[in-house]
Amino acid sequence: MYYMEELSLFQTIIIAIVEGLTEFLPVSSTGHMIITQHLLGVPSSDFVKAFTVIIQFGAILSVVVLYWKRFFKLNKCKIFDTNIVNNNRSARWIEYGKRFLYKYDFYWKLLIAFIPAAFFGLLFSDKIDEMLESVTVVAIMLVIGGIVMLFVDKWFAKSSSNQEMTPKKAFCIGLFQCIAMIPGVSRSMATIVGGMAQKLTRKNAAEFSFFLAVPTMFAATAYKLLKLVTSENGLQILQDNIVTLIVGNVVAFIVALLAIKFFISFVTKYGFKAFGYYRIIVGGIIIIFMLLGYNLEID
Repeated sequence: MYYMEELSLFQTIIIAIVEGLTEFLPVSSTGHMIITQHLLGVPSSDFVKAFTVIIQFGAILSVVVLYWKRFFKLNKCKIFDTNIVNNNRSARWIEYGKRFLYKYDFYWKLLIAFIPAAFFGLLFSDKIDEMLESVTVVAIMLVIGGIVMLFVDKWFAKSSSNQEMTPKKAFCIGLFQCIAMIPGVSRSMATIVGGMAQKLTRKNAAEFSFFLAVPTMFAATAYKLLKLVTSENGLQILQDNIVTLIVGNVVAFIVALLAIKFFISFVTKYGFKAFGYYRIIVGGIIIIFMLLGYNLEID
């Protein structure tokens, strides 16, 4: 059986541009794609739901490209205990463990931060998919998140650039990331606030948020692809829409490269207030339209 492409080239490019622009900004990329999907008249389907997640892969590649030295640089192992007796097996294994954790320290902390989202994401996968269809949830969370953004700089004004990232802090940031499973919250916002709550500077918190996006969004993309392929006629649907997925990822990658550079520069100089006002305005407009009787929910 042949399945028509579910998104036109125009719709694909617009949604991918929105993804690339908003994925790493604290404004909720998922929320913006849901709103964009409605404005473009794109009906909700298994493929469209998968598409909005899969094109995040293009966005995360931009992080790897921009920060490739950080991603592929391993710490040089140092000697922790020069007095280890060679025939002391327990001490020797402890030493190997310390060296391993030190060498792969960057990846180890990312893994720790990733674990909470992986656990709760699998646990509440179906509920999350249900919420992804609700523009109402998106609008409300945009406003609430916007209010948080107005005060976050003041709350964490004493963050220190000398604060080192530790496994405990990484795990706490990972817990904050779980809040972003609610559409409209923003994964970037949740993890940046979590980082600043752990005494990281705005820049350091933002960068760790970018790094954490790589395993998180890669896992989400792989999971969505697996669900799509294993669903009824899923493999055929994927084959018929492969060009759409390629175009979406390429566009998201290019736009995200520019967005990340802009965001780091902007937030370092001006903080988060502008994003807070933006979220409140967009969420407020959507709520007003819905109160006036306009049906903005996705069919």
